[in-house]
Parts: sequence; C-alpha cells; structure tokens
Amino acid sequence: MPPKKITIQKRDDGRFEGVRPASERASVVRDTQYEAIDASREILRNSGGGELAVRRVDDGQIRKQDTIPPARDPRRSPG
Repeated sequence: MPPKKITIQKRDDGRFEGVRPASERASVVRDTQYEAIDASREILRNSGGGELAVRRVDDGQIRKQDTIPPARDPRRSPG
C-alpha cells in the first residue's frame, strides 16, 4: 500500500491547497499556508498518519516534509 501523502502548494488564486498524489481535487483549500498545513495534518492524523510536504511559494521546491503519527518515518535517522 503506498504511503498516504498530502502536499501543500499555492494556487493561482492566491489560496493554498493540500493535494494527494494522482488526485483531481484538493483535499484542503485555505486562505493561508498555515491553515492549509494545520487542516492537512488533521486529515492525515485521522486517517492513520502519513507524509506532509510543504512547497515553497516562490519556486515550488519542497521546503519541509513531516511524518504525521501514527505513521512511521521513512528515514532511519531521527529528526
């Protein structure tokens, strides 16, 4: 089973969305990046955990990635 993942990115209208891979619609749409991150964390927590990735606003690169419990961190090193 592939890991559950939500990626936060900025939309063309200036709002932020949380999307799952290969999904046609956003799982979360909020006015601020913080609100989108918070709502996505809650979705992942309620669905058994997973990965949360946050893209930079300026260039779209992943700037932060977190494992939401109770999922296991794919990296062996702590941090």
